[in-house]
Amino acid sequence: QVQLVESGGGLAQAGGSLRLSCAASGSIASIDAMGWYRQAPGKQRELVATIGSGGTTNYADSVKGRFTISRDNAKNTVYLQMNSLKPEDTAVYYCNAVIQLSRSSTNRYGYWGQGTQVTVSS
Repeated sequence: QVQLVESGGGLAQAGGSLRLSCAASGSIASIDAMGWYRQAPGKQRELVATIGSGGTTNYADSVKGRFTISRDNAKNTVYLQMNSLKPEDTAVYYCNAVIQLSRSSTNRYGYWGQGTQVTVSS
């Protein structure tokens, strides 16, 4: 089975930094897009950043210029470097990956990690 495991969440002060990691493991033929999403209390889950297999990135306006998404394909891992953190960044952050399980099929499926809490205090 495929699993995505996030790490690196925790408590930071406003203006500080955190680095999130998400490693995929299991029966994986290839990984297409990977991304980070977050959900704050009382709000819907929202896209934070995505990165394609070729390195193309996309960011939510609220984090543009502060967060950087990257990936290491050899390690099946995606990262989110979060700088200049604000209290409004407080949320549970979820990793997502579009994964092909078999090289004989073009079908791809989205998988989610368990989430990691990020809390930013002022």
